[in-house]
This record gives sequence, C-alpha cells and structure tokens, in this order.
Amino acid sequence: MTATSHQAAAEPIVTLERITKAFPGVVANDNVDLQILPGEVHVLLGENGAGKSTLIGLLSGLQQPDSGSIQIDGTQRAINSPRHALSLGIGTVFQHAMLVPTLTVAENLLLGGPWWERPRKERLREKVDEISKSLGIAVDLDAYAHDLSLGEQQQVEILRALIRDSRVLILDESTSMLTPKGIEELGSLMRRLVNRGLAIIFITHKLNEAVSFGDRISVLKLGRKVGEIGPDRFKSLDKAELTTQIVEMMFGGQHSEDDAGFHKPNPLSTAEPPVLVLDGVTLESTSTAPGLNSVHLELHPGELLGIAGIDGNGQKQLADALSGQSRIESGSITLNGKRIETHSVGERRDAGLRYLTDDRLGEGTVSTFPVSLNFLLKQIGSPPYWRNQIERRADIDQHAEHLIQDYDVRTPSAHTPVGRLSGGNIQKVLLARELSDGAKVVIFNKPTYGLDLSNTVSTRQRIRDIAASGLGVLLISTDLEELLELCDRIAVMDAGTITGIVENGENARTEVGRLMVGLSQ
Repeated sequence: MTATSHQAAAEPIVTLERITKAFPGVVANDNVDLQILPGEVHVLLGENGAGKSTLIGLLSGLQQPDSGSIQIDGTQRAINSPRHALSLGIGTVFQHAMLVPTLTVAENLLLGGPWWERPRKERLREKVDEISKSLGIAVDLDAYAHDLSLGEQQQVEILRALIRDSRVLILDESTSMLTPKGIEELGSLMRRLVNRGLAIIFITHKLNEAVSFGDRISVLKLGRKVGEIGPDRFKSLDKAELTTQIVEMMFGGQHSEDDAGFHKPNPLSTAEPPVLVLDGVTLESTSTAPGLNSVHLELHPGELLGIAGIDGNGQKQLADALSGQSRIESGSITLNGKRIETHSVGERRDAGLRYLTDDRLGEGTVSTFPVSLNFLLKQIGSPPYWRNQIERRADIDQHAEHLIQDYDVRTPSAHTPVGRLSGGNIQKVLLARELSDGAKVVIFNKPTYGLDLSNTVSTRQRIRDIAASGLGVLLISTDLEELLELCDRIAVMDAGTITGIVENGENARTEVGRLMVGLSQ
C-alpha cells in the first residue's frame, strides 16, 4: 500500500498537541503540534537547537513534556520510560549505535526481554528470518556487533525495534556516519517499511535526503514548528520549488528591513598577506567523528572568519588540528609565514595562536584549581611565575588581580576554585588567559554557548574588539545568527569538508543556509 493510500485510510498513530518543554534558560519545544501517520516517512528538519532532539526524547520516554499532550491511537498517554515507549509501539534508532560490541547480534536483540523468561533464541531466529526476508536484508545472528559495518549495525537496531512490534520507528540522524551507498540502502529500506504500514520519523540535516526519502516534511526553528509540507503539496512541487520553500522556512524571515541582521564586512587589505593559511589539511576520521578532508582556508589580519555547519561535521576536529591537540595526516598550517603543523600546543601558543574551547570546564580549565593558576594553566613551571620549579606566589597573585580587573571576572578572590564561577565568568578567565599577551590569531569554538544574554552580548563585543585590534579571528559557531552578526565571511563545513565560503551581506543567510543543508552555492 502506498503512503497516500495509508494516509487516506488511517488515523494518526501519534498526535502531539501543544507540546512544551523547557530547560534552564531555554524553551526547547514551544507549543508544537505534530501528527505521525502510518505509511509515511515524516521528516523533521531544523538547525542545531531547533528542538528536534527534545521531541525525540519525549516520544522515546527519556523526558516528559511540561505541558501539552501525547496521544497514541487517539488516547492520551504519559510515556514515562523507553521500555514504556516500546510497549506502545515506538522504537528509536539513535545516531550512534547502542549495541554492546562484545555480544553477538542475537544476544543484543535479546537484551531487555522479560527477566523471568529464558531467552528463546529459536523463536528470535524465526522472527528475524521472517522480517529479514520481507525487507530484503540479511542479518547474521551469530556475528559479533564489533565486526559489523555501521550500516549493518543500523539494520540490527531497526530489527530490534521491529521484533518488538514497533509501529512508529524514529531514525535520529541515522545517515550521518553512513557512506553514500549506505544512505541509499537506508532510503530503500525506509520505503519498504512504510509500504508495510509503519510510520517513520526521519531526522536529518540534509535537504536532499529529506526530498528523496520523505512523504511529509515539518520544519522546527527555535523550538517552534514553523511549517509543514504534506504529501499532496510535496508531490505537486518540483525539486527547485520544494528546496526554495524549505530553505525559506528554515532560514528566512527572521529580521525586518530595518534590522538587516548581518554584519557589514570589513574590506580585507589585499596588501597584507594572510596571517593564517590552511592548505589541504587532512585528518583521519574515526568511528564516531568525521575527519578533515583537504581543508583550504585563509584568514587575514583584522578579519572575523566564521565556520558554520550542523554540529558534528568536523568543526571540533578543525579546532583541535589548528590548536595542536590533533596531529594532521597531510597538508600544512602556516602562521605569519611559518609552518606550524608539527608544533606542540605550547609552541603554537608561543607563536601567537590561541584557542578558546567550547568545553570550558572539561578541557579549558581545571575546576579545582584557583582562578590564579587557571590564568597560567598553559605556562605552569615556566618563568617568570616559576623559577627553578619554585612557584612565585606573589607574582602569580599580582598577575591574577590584574587580569581579574581588566576582564571584569566576578570572583570572590583569585584563590577561588574556577569551577565555582558562573559560565560567563569562566569564559572571561579563558579570554584573559589567551589574550593577555602575544596573540596573533584567536580561535573561538562556540564562545557564547550556555551563557546568559548579558554575557553573550559582552562576549560578542569583545570578539569584535579583538578583530578590530588587528588580530585574525576564526569563529566556530552553530548559531547562524551569531555568525551573521559578527563575521566578514562565513565558511560552511559538511562532513569534514569546506563546502563553500560566503561573504556576509543581505543574501548571506540564504546562501549559508543552502550550504548547511547540503546544497551547492
């Protein structure tokens, strides 16, 4: 049966009405209405922070809404655990495989069964054979999970949901780690599943996948559902019209004519050579993260160059490669005319390259150390604050007091453990440490993430001031509004590759948005 005939004949399996879910400082879902029908691939699109993951958490029983209702077959239900979600027919396949690598496929599929029953492997084998044949897939129940490819692991995850009689299958970023062939195979499998009457919720960031695999598309932005394209309209539009409408829903209409919402680029001085050059920088990928694929970038003195993209597409790997925390496989990194790709973290810092991580407590500071020592975390044991391996406490304290005043760090004292400070003040400690002397290029990774409005505004102004002073600034952010507000140019990363660079201006939002969802410039 086709998606259209299912839609005409059946009521929604799941209905979400006015779903609202808030966390401290953010409303993740704001009065969201959604219907999940049998026989449809329902695509959820939206940027990072749009509210997709929270909705999935609510449907899979990991979280409960603050208000609104979830109805299953027309009856209101409180989904209070993942086990309860499965019992209601809702199965979830997360972005990263949840299989136990040291167990066989059969053992993984039997996990979570009733504790009072002996595992019935023969019944499992019969059920898996029946489902596998009907879907045209092959699964070796005796293979160990760690020997399977990512695509094969995903098939096992889908099987786990199907053998529990799931009627709604949630695929959360399921294509992010697959090869093009694996993505195509997953698309074919989804079509076979919906033809059997299942409902699929497919979360993706790639517009071509949404258009190729979907029957219905809903777009979330800042926690709200801002639009939906149903099957009839979906089929009536050609690919160009469909693409234009989706991009407009995702990235358009956020500013008035009086508030253009973008930064007017500073004209770059062609007389001055770039202060930072990446030429063919390549970093090997891992099973959980993309690498870098021949990245080319130039950053000029006084320029604010943004790096946009959906989180997890190589931005963190780029920052680690530049700062020296990861060694590149090939290519070169040149700072002020000198190659630094073989330099250590400390040597790059001495040469003027500074990095402010997004992980302020886990990576950027030592939470139990006092503020004074965190200012010098990358210089511990070195003169002038240590002499003959002996700490010069008075000099360290004087240095700390000077930075506390200059960067307005709100702390009871220089001896307070940095982990006791607010997120905004920890960010000020990082800024003070990295910018206090000799900086030439500053790399920011999500600098305002988790900050309140006041600290966000002050941090953005400081970033502007840093660039205005003549330093090169590389700003990595998943907040498109932040990049449009601050940057001269914006490069977009996808799967470890720079897919395009856009000069900021009135059309930049749409151009960057198209690149972020996998379309070319």
